[in-house]
Amino acid sequence: MNKSQMKEAILQAKAEKGLKWSDIASAADLSPEYICSACLGMNHLEKVNANAVAEVLGLGSEISMALQQFPHKTWNQTVPTDPLIYRWYEIVGVYGETIKEMGSSPNQVGRLP
Repeated sequence: MNKSQMKEAILQAKAEKGLKWSDIASAADLSPEYICSACLGMNHLEKVNANAVAEVLGLGSEISMALQQFPHKTWNQTVPTDPLIYRWYEIVGVYGETIKEMGSSPNQVGRLP
């Protein structure tokens, strides 16, 4: 099973069971954000966590095995077209260098003009 097939199976099972990411995260003893990212194919889980996710979703060992695989992160578009994701992309584009610079200048962090 590849990450794309895994993602679709997880999203379908999540919807059918009426689960929230926080429910799945609690079962795996990890944060909702990390669980969501792993379930969407962008991170991996250790075996014990992957098994817990598969179990709470009522899915088989093939889901657990897919969750344990390291992802190959690729983006098909240079600039995302989803409005919400584009805004995050824009924030990084506009403020990324500033955030990096401010973070490397200890005297500037947390100071307002």
